[in-house]
Order: sequence, then C-alpha cells, then structure tokens
Amino acid sequence: MRPTRLLSLCLAALLAHVACSTTPPAPAAAPAPAAEVVAAPAPSGPVPPVARRVPHPVNLHGDTLQDDYFWLREKENSEVRTYLEAEAAYTAEVMKPTEALQARLYGEMLGRIQQTDLSVPYRKGGYFYYSRTEEGKQYPILCRRKGSLEAPEEVMLDLNVLAEGQTFLSLGDAEVSDDGHLLAYSLDTTGFRQYTLRVKDLRTGQVGEARMEKATSVVWAADNRTLFYVTEDAAKRPSKLWRHTLGTASSADVLVYEEKDERFNLYAHRSRSGEYLFTVSSSHTTSEVRVWPARKPTAALTVVAPREQDHEYSVDHRGDQFYIRTNSGGRNFRVVTAPVKSPGRENWKELIPHRDTVMLQGVSLFKNHLMVYEREAGLPHISITDLKTRAAHRVSFPEQVYAVFPEMNEEWDTKLLRIGYQSPVTSSSVYDYDMVSRERKLLKQRPVLGGYDASNYQTERVMVEAKDGVKVPVNLVYRKGLKKDGSAPLLLKGYGAYGASAFLGFNYNDVSLLDRGVVLATAQIRGGSDLGKAWHDAGRMRNKMNTFTDFIASAEGLIAQGYTSKGRLAIQGGSAGGLLMGAVVNLRPDLFKVVLANVPFVDVLNTMSDASLPLTVGEFEEWGNPQVKEDYESMRRYCPYTNVTAKAYPTLLVKTSFNDSQVMYWEPAKWVAKLRSLKTDKNPLLFHINMNAGHSGASGRYDRLKEIAFDQAFLLTQLGVEQ
Repeated sequence: MRPTRLLSLCLAALLAHVACSTTPPAPAAAPAPAAEVVAAPAPSGPVPPVARRVPHPVNLHGDTLQDDYFWLREKENSEVRTYLEAEAAYTAEVMKPTEALQARLYGEMLGRIQQTDLSVPYRKGGYFYYSRTEEGKQYPILCRRKGSLEAPEEVMLDLNVLAEGQTFLSLGDAEVSDDGHLLAYSLDTTGFRQYTLRVKDLRTGQVGEARMEKATSVVWAADNRTLFYVTEDAAKRPSKLWRHTLGTASSADVLVYEEKDERFNLYAHRSRSGEYLFTVSSSHTTSEVRVWPARKPTAALTVVAPREQDHEYSVDHRGDQFYIRTNSGGRNFRVVTAPVKSPGRENWKELIPHRDTVMLQGVSLFKNHLMVYEREAGLPHISITDLKTRAAHRVSFPEQVYAVFPEMNEEWDTKLLRIGYQSPVTSSSVYDYDMVSRERKLLKQRPVLGGYDASNYQTERVMVEAKDGVKVPVNLVYRKGLKKDGSAPLLLKGYGAYGASAFLGFNYNDVSLLDRGVVLATAQIRGGSDLGKAWHDAGRMRNKMNTFTDFIASAEGLIAQGYTSKGRLAIQGGSAGGLLMGAVVNLRPDLFKVVLANVPFVDVLNTMSDASLPLTVGEFEEWGNPQVKEDYESMRRYCPYTNVTAKAYPTLLVKTSFNDSQVMYWEPAKWVAKLRSLKTDKNPLLFHINMNAGHSGASGRYDRLKEIAFDQAFLLTQLGVEQ
C-alpha cells in the first residue's frame, strides 16, 4: 500500500546504508485449505506452485467479487508458509542459470563502493557527529568527537554489534540530549517497523532498563531528563504522546496527548532554536500543531491553529515569532509569521506569498536566515531569505536533471547551510553554502570506484503528452552514443502517489545497467507533487486513473521518440509504484516486455475495505473509501487484483517480504496466484519473498546489493541484453 515513511534528515545522514522496514502481531489463524505445491520440476523445467482456490465472495454496493485466495492472509497457517516457500523455491530454480551473472553484477556494484568510509561530520552542542562503515560489516557505526575532529572517537552505537543474532536490524530514531550525555535510540529487529526505544548513558555505556515499545518520534526536553515519544496503536497509527522521566519505569510514563481521529498520525519534534517542542497531528489533507516550551516539559500544550478540513500547516520558531508554512492561501503553500504569545490565524502576517507555479515544500529557520525548499517545473530548489534585510535569492545548480536537499543543519547561530547534491551522473556530494557571501564549499563527493567516468553518460529531460493533453516530464540517463532507433533496452520507473516527488539522484548500482546499454527513465506522473499540489490532486482519489494513463503515455512517448521499442521496454515500481505496475499491465499488457513489481500494493479494494489493517483509515484521503459508492467504482476500475483477466501478460518478477508492515505479503501473493490461474501466455512469472525482512527488503548493505543483483540479472536476461 503505502508510502515509505521519510526519516528525519538527521537519520538519513547517519544511516545512509541502513534499510528501514518492519513483523506484525500474528492474527488468529483458522485452518486453511492446503496449497497444492508441485515439489519436483517436470522434465521440461521447473513447474510453478499452484495455490488452491477457495471461494470467498465479497459483496459491496450490489457488486459481488470473488476472492479465491483470501485464505493466504492467514500468516500463522503452516500451509500458507508452505505455499510461499514453494514459490521461493520455484523462483530460485528458474533463476539458477543466472547465478553467475548475479555474482558478476554483485562484484561490479561492490567494486564501486568505498566500503570503509566516513560521512561528513556535522556539529551540534560542542561535538562533531558522523557515521562510518567498515569493510565486511553490514551496518554503520555511529560516532562523535568532542570539540574537534582530532579529539578521541566515541562510539555511540555500533549497529553491527546490536545486529548479532538478528536476521534484521533497523535504527529508527537517534537523539542526543542537550548536555550530550544521553542517547535515545530505537531499534526494529523484525522488519515490521515496530521500534523499541531505549536510553543509553554515553558516559558509562550503560543502557537504562526502561523500554518503550512501539515508539515512533522521539524528542528531548531542555532539562536533559525528560523525553517525549509517540507510540502506535493496533493499526500501527502513531497516536499517543508520552512523557518519560529518566530513572523511572516506562510504566510510570505520563500520557500527554492522544490523537483519537483515526485519519490522523501524530509526531513530535523540536525547533532548531531549541526553545519549543511541537506535536503535530496530520492526515493526508489536514494538520494541527500543538506547542509548549522545551524548558517547561510539564507545561500545557497550546494549539497554534485549530484543525480545519483541508488546511495543512507546519510551525517553526525564531525569537518572539512562529514561522508557519500554510496552504490557507493556495494549494502550493505560503509562509506567514505569528506572535508566539498569540499565534492564531487572525494574527498571521504574510512573509512569502503563494505562487501558482512553485510548490513550497518546507522551511528551515536559522538565527538570521530562512531556508525555503521549493519545487518548480519538476525540479527542487533552495531559496534563502535574510531575515534582517528580507533580501531573498535562489541557489543555482549546473545540471538540467538533479536532486538537492538540506543535509544535517543542527546549529542555530550559523551562516552556513549544509546541502546535499547529486544527479543521475554525479555522485552524492555535500556542500557548505554561505548564506551571506553565496559561496559554496565542497566538503565531500562520495567516490565511485571501478573506473567510473561521469563524462561517459548523458542526462536528458523530455516532455510527453498525456491522454488529456497534459505534458508529463520524463527524465533519462544513458551512456553516450545512444542510437534513437528503437533498438535500446529501456527501464522506465514511476511512483505517482501521496504527493511524493521523484528523486532524480545518483545510484551506484545503475551503472551496471547503463554500461550494458540500458536507458534509464523516470516519469514524473500525476499523483506526485513534482509540479505542485495540483499535480498530486490530479492523480489521487477519483482522479487516480490519470496516474496510470500518464505512465502509459510516457512509455508510448519514449517509443515514438526512438528511445526504445515494445520488445525492449521494461518497467519498475514499488509499493504504491507497484500498484502502478499492476494497473498498467492490466490496461496495456502489450506495451511492456518485462515488469518488476516490488512490494506492490495490488489488492486495493480488499485492503482499503479493512479498517483494522495498518494505514487504511488514514489513506481514505489518498485512495478513497470503498464504503462510498463513487469511491468504490473508481477503485474498481483500476484495482490490479480485481481486474486480472484471462489474457497474455508480460514477464513479471514480483517481490515482497513476509514481515512487511506497509503492504502485507498476502497482496502480492494473492495477485501472483490469480495471475497464474488466468494468464494465457507462457512468459515467466516469478514471486520472490524474503521471509526475514520488511517493506524495504534486507537491512544489511551487502544483503541489499545481492537483492539488487538478483533483480538486474532477471531484467537483463529477459531483455536479452549481452551479459
């Protein structure tokens, strides 16, 4: 189903090589019919397993749908596991001839990475913080040095040690108290994205006895002994804010606020100024912010602006003013200020107006400057406002296709903004940008080993016309010398949901495809916010079909312009992008040669009809509510599982994880079973399931590379690309 939830910028920098994912509490399992599994391959080759069909009618709005594979939801049923393991065995057998290619691809990918490496240190509270990796170790090590980079290293967390005896490990939060003495951190060891919060004394290395289960966001008060954290409910919705006092049992923690509306998630954070704590209730369309002083952890929470349907806002602090990003003046947001003592909407004063062509995605405050993260014409931008003079300027970047974003910026009184920059041909780079002089200093560009030369590759940006005449941006990268005669293999990727914008950055692993002549393309289809909130609105709810027709138009446009041809075209998407894959192969199975669907959200109607599942209720505002007839009819038209019919389908590789908390394993399992029973072609259909991971797959960096090598070997083999 569902969006990959974004980590804080802090964690993104610290955990560059760590996957985020997550094992649900097992539902009570009723006996299910056995899966019919063919264990031995026939003489002509491996034979796929066949899941038994058990009639399970679903009735809604006078419409009856037959869900023959409903029983695959029974996670604790041994017959379900038998079927999944048979699918895994079948996939392994089919892929056996590619093992040498997988090994070669893995070696290439590993050969481009500097395995022993160091992130760029950032400063906070008198310490320099960084993470480092060591050759042969799966996970990063979180470290710091006091006062200078020449000071002795302190290891805060060695995730390799914590991962011993585990098949999965993901770090959620890692927050240091103001005095630098305490580290609050959370770990998931199943892949189900349920994190246990602990507090470590960095002076002694001792971890406190208190364990806060199902913890999400974490923030320290200014007294160095009070910790606020949010916990999930049974549907994995972050809903309760707790106050924990150091030295007490977690059972004594105080419930500060509970968000009872099931559409809303709750999270907590602290202003960069350090003066205020915030808790934010947000749905997909509406938000409400509460604030209280960081120096008064037991103070009452004050609502900045009471929630109003379709009003989204966020708050930051400077001096006696709150700075508020709000869509009250237009869908693309504006920035206003309000007095700390009376922050209600009646006192808002506009600082940056709404613009129809510029999406204001976020703001970041410093003592004398305001950084605005914007998106225009499908590309990200950073703008700086001097809060003394009100003069503003935009930071420029040299390439026509790129990704830029704020990096670790923990200091309040600074003129330096740390930014990350990369493009499809330029590896990850970290800069310090002087907001006064407008000079930038490159601190580090991550090396690409193995003889990589960026000048050998070309990026390009083209516009294709959608079904209704709208122009859709498509971004390409390929090795120079491409002949646009339709002969090149091409991999087209897309997502198009939740207002998420395409990330047009560098991928070390893509070089293996580029060097084999594969063109890589990313379509910025409606459903994302690449061209503003209106772009998102035009691809959600009852407008969702635009997402799929945009993607089909992108494929057809690339073929028409000679970048590839039908027999050389592969497509890939994951999660909500996996829904995209399922929908377009139902609509136009003739258009694609190969499809890679990662953790695909393909059982839309059944999942969105089950309010007990994680995320369902909150996502009524993205997909619709099947209990509403008009929403049901819209979903009914595109739901991949519902619309599988007896016809020829492309070659498919479908991937999932047994402990996925975002898209339950049974969605792709049911989809594959139904496809096997109905499709009329003899094209390969493989179902690869990781029994020890979650939504993002394997957590270790070496294990992750092996998964990617597997995918690429399948892709290249099916496209007939010279190996």
